[in-house]
Amino acid sequence: MVFYGEFSVSITAGGRIALPKKVRELLTNNLFVVTKGFGSCLAGYDKRDWEERADSLLDVSLLDMDQIGKRRSLFSSTVYIELDDQGRAVLPNGLLQFADLQTKAVIVGVGDHFEIWNTKRWSDYMNTIETT
Repeated sequence: MVFYGEFSVSITAGGRIALPKKVRELLTNNLFVVTKGFGSCLAGYDKRDWEERADSLLDVSLLDMDQIGKRRSLFSSTVYIELDDQGRAVLPNGLLQFADLQTKAVIVGVGDHFEIWNTKRWSDYMNTIETT
């Protein structure tokens, strides 16, 4: 499974977003996981893939405060989401606020996962990597 492409999408007042067909087709049983990503975006994973990754994250020492902090941040912001029959999902308010998502967003494939970005932040990010 490889997520790829860049898609502009709308977000309704209730935080509902329609995932592009190319993203939905890669999800098992219309389930996916969303959590905080790097760069103030949201990271989305297929449920099975996420659970494999999560298992490996549990192997760190409980005495390593840096690793525990990362686990707290990651797992506390993680939600399982089911798509409706039209391929739409409701994103939790806390994650919408974290990524500054309001009426428009960009969904980008990043290979093993997809990300949901504020449109301006995505544009700014792309400008910085294209000029370096």
